Amino acid sequence: MLAFPLHYLVNQMKKITLSTIITFITLTTIAKSVTDTSKPWTFITLDPGHFHAALVQKIMYPDLNSNIYVYAPSGNDLKLHLNRINSYNTRTSSPTKWNEIVYEGSDFFDKMLTEKNGNVVMLSGNNQKKTEYILNSIRSGFHVYADKPMVIQPTSFSLLEKAFQEAKKNNVLLYDIMTERYEITTMIQKELSHTPAIFGSLLKGSPEDPSITKESVHHYYKEVSGSPLQRPAWFYDTDQQGEGIVDVTTHLVDLVQWAAFPEQVIDYKKDIKVNSARSWSTAVTLSEFTASTREKTFPDYLKKYIDINGVLQVNCNGEINYTLKGVYAKVSVIWNYKAAPGGGDTHYSIMKGTLADLIIRQGLEQKFKPTLYIEKKNGLTESIVFNAFSAVEKKFPGISLQGNEKGWEIVIPEKYHEGHEAHFGRVTEKYLGFLKSGKLPDWEVPNMLAKYYTTITALKMSKKK
Repeated sequence: MLAFPLHYLVNQMKKITLSTIITFITLTTIAKSVTDTSKPWTFITLDPGHFHAALVQKIMYPDLNSNIYVYAPSGNDLKLHLNRINSYNTRTSSPTKWNEIVYEGSDFFDKMLTEKNGNVVMLSGNNQKKTEYILNSIRSGFHVYADKPMVIQPTSFSLLEKAFQEAKKNNVLLYDIMTERYEITTMIQKELSHTPAIFGSLLKGSPEDPSITKESVHHYYKEVSGSPLQRPAWFYDTDQQGEGIVDVTTHLVDLVQWAAFPEQVIDYKKDIKVNSARSWSTAVTLSEFTASTREKTFPDYLKKYIDINGVLQVNCNGEINYTLKGVYAKVSVIWNYKAAPGGGDTHYSIMKGTLADLIIRQGLEQKFKPTLYIEKKNGLTESIVFNAFSAVEKKFPGISLQGNEKGWEIVIPEKYHEGHEAHFGRVTEKYLGFLKSGKLPDWEVPNMLAKYYTTITALKMSKKK
């Protein structure tokens, strides 16, 4: 349940009714009765401005204290975050029992560092100061669990390197939230790419014909947890949110590394070469901006992005062409304002092998549901595929093959299609496991640095153009 300090109620007196205040007080009383001090990990949510901060708390965790300390400036970002948590606490099916203990004020970060009410800082919000928050939190002895991206400016990459150095020195764990590793078609694509009888070996590719291509399409206006998402106005400011080439592409670069070279250490100084990069804008009208943010006018900090027709131009799209350990890859992110009816965010991915290509499509033909295909090349027979597929099926019981003119579709039982929101719980469970063991896998830290080196180098290259 939510617990609201007295000063929070006082600040909101002019905005809420007496009945709402009574509800808040009731929730506070209940929350005090479920205080959970026996759990080893206590999260501190720092300046939650992105809805991902709430999705981390969509379920409960056995080793995580139900008391969550929130430090943030006053404003709508905080209000929306608390409302989302309250919706999880009060839902009829499997309600959560979070007790949000809130400090709001302009000195929220210094207050968090001095009070030390928890041991894990959870970051998902405005990215402008995120790398700085990460480094200083680690220097103060906190573990840090950060939403992507952990760095959005070239000048901040050195701070991220220092953060990992300080984390090792202070024996704390810095980890970013890579939800896309838990999408079932991606997991099976990875598994099949390391099944030589079906895939063969990964091709090297070329600049014109990359061996790995990943494309992600996102939308500003969409629903989250069953309600229209209200974006903060700053989300449209690339100085605060980051350009698309350093934001969503973080997931795509991560998946390339994770699928092609699983559990292998990647040295960004030796193994990565960014060959080209570009970025471009998406047009957002004032009426679209208002529908997305509930703001009636563009704030002053966005005026530098407004064209002569009064339309906001957001530099949110990007493409990176690079090589990883000699393999050519291309990742791209596209932001549209709103999806077609029945649609949503989509993902396309192809890995090219000597015997087959593994392709994830999520378009109209697939009813906007990610679907994985094996497209065969010369020499790959049905008997070989079915024999080799049995080993994959053991890892994902219930999946099967359905033939088509190009090869096979992987038929995946509905139980595996959890959805993007559920993946935040999966990553959080994984991170809590790392905290329990006291370490990350040896490859995770160098590969996080490799990932952000790729996106930041691409950003610099796109700016030169």
